[in-house]
Amino acid sequence: MRNLRTLSIQRLFFFFLLIASVIFLFIQLILYSRSRTTFPSQMVIAGIPVGGLNRAQAAERLLEIYSIPVELHYEGSVIYLHPGTIGYSINLDSMLAAANLQSAGTSFWVGFWEYLWGIRNAGNEIPLDASYSEETLVTYLEQEIGQRYDNPPAPARPIPGSLVFTPGSPGTTINLGRAVVDIENALNRPGVRIVNLPIQQVSSARPSLANLQVLLQQTIDLTNFDGLAGVYLLDLQTAQELHFLYQNGENLFTDPDVSFTAASIIKIPIMVSAYRRLGSDISPEAERFMLEMITLSGNDPADWLMEQYIDPFRGPLDVTEDMQALGLENTFLAGHFRLGSPLLFRYTTPANSREDISTDPDPYNQTTLSDMGMLLADIYQCSENGGSALLAVFPNEITQDECRTMVDLLADNLLPDLLTAGLPEGTRIAHKHGWHSDFTGAIFTIGDAGIIFGPTGDYVLVIFFSHPVQLAWEPISDLIADLSAAIYNYYNTPIR
Repeated sequence: MRNLRTLSIQRLFFFFLLIASVIFLFIQLILYSRSRTTFPSQMVIAGIPVGGLNRAQAAERLLEIYSIPVELHYEGSVIYLHPGTIGYSINLDSMLAAANLQSAGTSFWVGFWEYLWGIRNAGNEIPLDASYSEETLVTYLEQEIGQRYDNPPAPARPIPGSLVFTPGSPGTTINLGRAVVDIENALNRPGVRIVNLPIQQVSSARPSLANLQVLLQQTIDLTNFDGLAGVYLLDLQTAQELHFLYQNGENLFTDPDVSFTAASIIKIPIMVSAYRRLGSDISPEAERFMLEMITLSGNDPADWLMEQYIDPFRGPLDVTEDMQALGLENTFLAGHFRLGSPLLFRYTTPANSREDISTDPDPYNQTTLSDMGMLLADIYQCSENGGSALLAVFPNEITQDECRTMVDLLADNLLPDLLTAGLPEGTRIAHKHGWHSDFTGAIFTIGDAGIIFGPTGDYVLVIFFSHPVQLAWEPISDLIADLSAAIYNYYNTPIR
């Protein structure tokens, strides 16, 4: 009887245990079912824990955190950058969809089994999916911050009444490249969003070419010169040009340029044409003619060179055709130098056809500031890197070595006046000068065209002065020297 009672108690215990287990499983099933409507406890989206949150709650938290402004520090100033200002946005739909897919990756009953046994599958973190406009950020840094907080460098400035420039002062600006990277990292970081903007020191710059032109024209005005002054400057590193024609305080237009009597400066084109035809085997006689033509400005050697090595009759016209092939339409030589030589052709060019201004140029030889400047630049480029219009127009006829020889010949012109007088002693200048006078000795045009080799860069400089009555050598040569000095100082003022 006792055994039967014990068995009944055991059965009743197991029955209640079964009922309790079923109730427990039912409760756990309800809890698990509810948990399936929220993200798992270990779920992390874009660095933000979202376990236990539903989709709407997770979206709200992500938007709240990634909408916090980025705190930008510019030295002692604090600027708050709201992400929306630069088009920053996070792709909630994409990230939440990936989180849902990961959460639903396990079947219901397998997940329930893991839930019962406390198995927590951390899964993979859902990475941030965000975008912004880098162009808008750069514009914001430049305009909203840079213009307000940057300390731009002050360029060198001409000292009134002198030929020198005051050195500029350095400044500070935002390092845009580094700043963009730092701000992007802060935008995509859910923690502290503080960026110390990287600042860089910027050296002072040269004054503008417009400022240089003002200084040059003020220098001309101080002499009360009432004729025509022309300047052509070409930076051989940057290809920047300064080109002006100036008379009585007024700038004249330069397109087309104005014709000047080339005088002995036309010997640069003769030199180019001669080297085109001489080839590599140059006779001692040709070398002597070339040297005397350039360094002694000899007219007879120039005629002999054209007659014997270019063409005995039409040498000047061949020189002109070579210049026209190079695109120098305003440069020509229409006859030999010796007295009584006939005019072989009367050239009409855009430069000598201007009606607003005329220098009364010699019909035998003419050029312009820009033509001569471009020819010297071609010779320089050919000598330095073997590439220029000379080699393109006359392939296999002019070589880099010949161009170097041409530069050396022009550098052997040791006239101490004009452009050379404005340069520090020892500065290398490859140039050819010339002036036009009548049988009485009255000078009407003075010019000098050269390549100046400076410590901070090389440049081409061509200067012409013309007057319808007469030019006095000394004041004009000194004025050309002053202009040359001002330009040299422009390039070589210390940059802080």
